[in-house]
Amino acid sequence: MAEVSPRWCVSYDRLVSKRSIQRKLTKTSKRLTGLRAELVAVDEQLRSLRDDADDTAVRAMVADNTAADREARQAKEHASAYVRQRERVVSEIAALEQRQDDLLDQLTA
Repeated sequence: MAEVSPRWCVSYDRLVSKRSIQRKLTKTSKRLTGLRAELVAVDEQLRSLRDDADDTAVRAMVADNTAADREARQAKEHASAYVRQRERVVSEIAALEQRQDDLLDQLTA
């Protein structure tokens, strides 16, 4: 029975590891692309919501009634929810960029 040389095993393990890292990099890159597109959409929506919140706040001051105040408060809360969504997306992008850097380091090591 022939024995497998340790050098061949190491080469095979590196090849398998390299392929695994490349798959992870591809997956990370696709997710980053999607998140960056989502960030553009969230930023656009957030600008619109902030404008609406500002408009309803002005109308509430002019109208001086509870219905207008409630509408202004709801518009502000909606804009705040999008701010939190934006923060989540930015945080996830930063984490994935760090993961991508780590994977690239592993690939070149």
